[in-house]
Amino acid sequence: MSKFRILVIDDHAMVLGGTTTALKTHYSDAELHTAQTAQQGLEQIKVLNPDVIVIDLSMPEKTGDIAKVDHGIQLLRQIMTDYPNLNIVVQSAHVKSLVRIKSAIAGHEGGFTIADKGLSMQEMLTKVDWAMQGVVFTPKEMRNGIEMKAEWLDVLRLAFEEGLQDKGIAERINVAERTVRHYWSKIQDVLDVYPDEGKNIRIQTEKRAREEGLID
Repeated sequence: MSKFRILVIDDHAMVLGGTTTALKTHYSDAELHTAQTAQQGLEQIKVLNPDVIVIDLSMPEKTGDIAKVDHGIQLLRQIMTDYPNLNIVVQSAHVKSLVRIKSAIAGHEGGFTIADKGLSMQEMLTKVDWAMQGVVFTPKEMRNGIEMKAEWLDVLRLAFEEGLQDKGIAERINVAERTVRHYWSKIQDVLDVYPDEGKNIRIQTEKRAREEGLID
């Protein structure tokens, strides 16, 4: 069995050190790797095939360059194109700039969570846990109210009005069961429903969907 791998891409030495220390403590059996430029990040992903990456947005493209948010945005866009199932945590002080690639984020099939650098380390670790579970978490300003794709509404209707499980839903809408699970993560992000210890996330999703009038 291959070892659990985490890659942290951040050019700030102090942040990089603090993040990796926290991750080593939280995931004691994990293999931790780091990169400090966009170029190094892509190379590491190709070689390591990590289970999750924690990535800043402001970074140099290559060693010696000036750190720019656009470099991180372009790196993230390329990663999502080349590795559509990779679990991603964006840890940055520039999370608002992610609106530039909102459609790419919406189409990403892996876990995708956003942790502002102002959050506590424990909150950041929670976002890593969520990403590993396939959870999608984006800031409210990126969601612009309740916007549901037709296939997401089909999932809600089939689950909560017809009582189908994911396998049955997949058969009805002619997609893979994995795709249905991906739809759930998108639905829950739009509805502001995230894992909460002691609470059933599907029950919470149904409650919010009914409150918003998405299902009868």
